[in-house]
Amino acid sequence: MFSKVVISLALAASVLANVFITSPVATTTFTGGQQATITWQDDGLTPNLTTFGAALVGIYTGNANQQTLLQTVSASVDVSTTTSIVFTPDATIGPNSNEYFVRFTSLNLKDATNSQFPAEAFSAKFTMTSMTGTFNSTVQAEINGQSTAPIGATATSSASGTMKTVATTSGSVSVSASGTKTSTSASSTATKTGAAGKVGVTGITCFVGAAASLLGAVLL
Repeated sequence: MFSKVVISLALAASVLANVFITSPVATTTFTGGQQATITWQDDGLTPNLTTFGAALVGIYTGNANQQTLLQTVSASVDVSTTTSIVFTPDATIGPNSNEYFVRFTSLNLKDATNSQFPAEAFSAKFTMTSMTGTFNSTVQAEINGQSTAPIGATATSSASGTMKTVATTSGSVSVSASGTKTSTSASSTATKTGAAGKVGVTGITCFVGAAASLLGAVLL
């Protein structure tokens, strides 16, 4: 293995959103060793996908302030010209759990509220099955940290909601499971108090990238 619940925070997060991740959502289950697809679209807000540009896409776990990259899905994908990535989840990155989420990290755009951090977008937490790995003590401590820095609940999330659909250039990227691990390890976690700290959580298990769905669906 290597690599808040009030309206005001959700609204603040939605203003900074850009990559709206339509899969995985809270009801999604990825199976270790079997092909899975990550999809996204522009949420119609500023900055747009062209501005977000090339991004590192990975599977993470953790809390709103500390997150660990478990698997690199793509080291660099232009989110403005591609709308999906087909990849194979590495079964060894952790156990069967619903504590996984996808994070997009812009390689060029900085966070609008804290320029020392890159712009980011998050999926809802989702489930991984047929997994053979474990979370080490550092990663488990991050997951336990959700009690004070929550990143999601267990309720169902919908990727559709009433969010505005924006046409994007079609395309896809296929990534194999081999060679997906990076130098970011579970024992060396990515601790953030800026960009990651802005991750909003709603009653329907949404991150920044899904805040528009929250506002259109339930306005918690």
